[in-house]
Amino acid sequence: MTVAAVSRCLTLLELLAGEREPVELSDLADRLDMPASAVHRLIATLVNHGWVIQDDASQKYALSLRMSTLAFRNLDARNVPDVVQSVLTRLAAETREYCRLAILEGRDLVWVARAQGAVTGLRYDPDMGQEIVLHATANGKAWLSTLPEEEALELVYSRGFGARRKLGPNSARSVDELRVRLEETRQRGFATSLEEAETGTAAVAVPFRASSDPHAPVAGTISVAGPLIRITPDRWPELADALNRAATELSHLWPLRSRQRTMTPLTIIAGAGVAKRAQSA
Repeated sequence: MTVAAVSRCLTLLELLAGEREPVELSDLADRLDMPASAVHRLIATLVNHGWVIQDDASQKYALSLRMSTLAFRNLDARNVPDVVQSVLTRLAAETREYCRLAILEGRDLVWVARAQGAVTGLRYDPDMGQEIVLHATANGKAWLSTLPEEEALELVYSRGFGARRKLGPNSARSVDELRVRLEETRQRGFATSLEEAETGTAAVAVPFRASSDPHAPVAGTISVAGPLIRITPDRWPELADALNRAATELSHLWPLRSRQRTMTPLTIIAGAGVAKRAQSA
């Protein structure tokens, strides 16, 4: 396949990943601004390789679960869930709100873990597949605030102040507005988002580092989010304290990921009930 064809395949996969119901070929062609014949060739290839499935009755197309399987396999290989889930679960229980963790991938943040702490009233349950819009989310601003100002502003400016999804009414719309918000984040020591990522929601976030060394690179961010009526400014200090404690714990645990990768799995000797390390062949 040519580079252009690979690019179109990836765009097609991203489009299908955001759909809850199967999509008609003509609809895909319209949204991709491509001839139906070209889209059909691409999607036929993806069907043959198991990435896309076609509904027998409607003849519409949907993403298969192969992408999800790969994603979970990759997370397991990195030992991310095992290391962070207990920390997130405790944070959610303490704050009684929705907590998420994102890790740094190049120049992007990607959601990898979550825990729901709200047990009564309104519950905030966002899609984990959403992109993290750096200038409009607490997690994004928490990371951007750790970068040199020029680098942070250039990164956002190069992408623009829009997004593939609808943002909230208070999202920054200029470099000057973002500069002010990042400075506020640095002075406070934590980032906030009030109806910036989406209407009716608010969040508080902090970064965490790859080790307990204060000069270690940032590994990711953690946040507490919920309905605007609950994540109010008077709760910010309390939530920030809980987040910072969790971030400190994560920084101490993060190096364990590389150690766990080198450990061979435990196996059980049949009939003996004795665990031992699996020997390499």
